[in-house]
Amino acid sequence: MKKHITLIICMLVANICFAQHSKTYDFIEKDGQVLRLDVYFPDDGMAQHPCIMFYFGGGFITGARTDSTVVKFCETMAYKHGFVAIAADYRLGLKGVKNIGVFNTKPVKNAINMAAEDAISAIAFVLDHSKELKINTKKIILSGSSAGAITSLQTDYFICNGFGNAGILPEDFHIAGVIPFSGAIFSTKGAVKYKKHSPAPTMFFHGMKDNLVPYKQIRFFNIGFIGSDKIVRQFEKHDYPYFIRRYENYAHAVAGFFNENIDEILWFYDNYVEQQADLQIDEKVNYIKNAPKVRSDISKKTDLYD
Repeated sequence: MKKHITLIICMLVANICFAQHSKTYDFIEKDGQVLRLDVYFPDDGMAQHPCIMFYFGGGFITGARTDSTVVKFCETMAYKHGFVAIAADYRLGLKGVKNIGVFNTKPVKNAINMAAEDAISAIAFVLDHSKELKINTKKIILSGSSAGAITSLQTDYFICNGFGNAGILPEDFHIAGVIPFSGAIFSTKGAVKYKKHSPAPTMFFHGMKDNLVPYKQIRFFNIGFIGSDKIVRQFEKHDYPYFIRRYENYAHAVAGFFNENIDEILWFYDNYVEQQADLQIDEKVNYIKNAPKVRSDISKKTDLYD
């Protein structure tokens, strides 16, 4: 009897280990740094899955693809909801950089451009290895928190306009969706415009009191950091599909809400990606039940790393 019970336990453990597995890949080397991505695989026997690529936050100074909240998100999306979930590196372009300000935006621009180009390199790797990774290349979604949200938005902006290293991707490649938590786009051409093709359907989450990643914009002439509110105005003007959730009484804490919005992400995927619904939804929320305990008083870069 004991042997029988032991055998059952071993089989259960083996099944769990097999069902919940991940693998790390080196996808490129830049500036002497090997960039890696962790791929979390569902175990459902399917040959193709939708893919969500998540980018960590940290102000382009700190953070890692192995952060516990990122791992939790990827495990949930893969093991419970059938996505191939990927947590990817990008170079931290502001690490060690000083004297950043409104009159010295070049370091910020360089950091964001580096991150977007690294994200495009990661996408190229995923496309080249889609069969091995069991990914449907027409259903790749980008998401991220704070700096990672900026990276996801900037990446789609680059692809849609042919900026940076977007030329390494197939001409007909499109991102299926973007889900930024407190994101923005850095533009040197004034208002955000998508000239080569339309942007991916986008689900924006942003605190209306966010002073770290601007909810509206910080702009001097054509150089600007364009936040969710202003991006959505362009989406509305040009009839691009979007969903925005505006958190009235929240600041940058919204960047940490991604694990609490899994149901909303799944709804977005079902409607905007699978059904390709042409929806424009705008909602305001003023209270979040069981909101994660993330600092909501962040108002400047240095606060983020105290």
